[in-house]
Amino acid sequence: MLEVGNKIPDILGTDAQGHQVTADDFADRKLIIYFYPKDNTPGCTAEACSLANGYEQLASMGYTVIGISKDSPASHVKFAQKHELPFILLSDETTEVNQAFGVWQKKKMAGREYMGTVRTTFVTDADHRITHIINKVNTKQAAEQLVELLK
Repeated sequence: MLEVGNKIPDILGTDAQGHQVTADDFADRKLIIYFYPKDNTPGCTAEACSLANGYEQLASMGYTVIGISKDSPASHVKFAQKHELPFILLSDETTEVNQAFGVWQKKKMAGREYMGTVRTTFVTDADHRITHIINKVNTKQAAEQLVELLK
């Protein structure tokens, strides 16, 4: 997994129009990049809605919020519309971005092992160097957790 002080990878995913999005597209902007397992699941929906509710406060602190998951761009469009999400959702269907950030890992559920996205939030400075990593995300209070950390 990437560590505090590392520069984030350039490729971030695919947007709703199918265009590749890179870190350079957010030049000179501080970023909050949150990786989540799947659109429209309870924890992921709670996290997205918390970030939507806290979006203005995070933006006023100078941050751009980006969500990344393995879901398709079409799934992201529906998810964003359904929950009125004001931030960008990027698709990483190949898991290339998940792997580059180190969040594509072996997981266990109901005695079964599988590869999946470990819910993680990365915060960067304007040069896209990681300043904070949240591994234990409180999905229902994700925005509050970030605001408290970044004050």
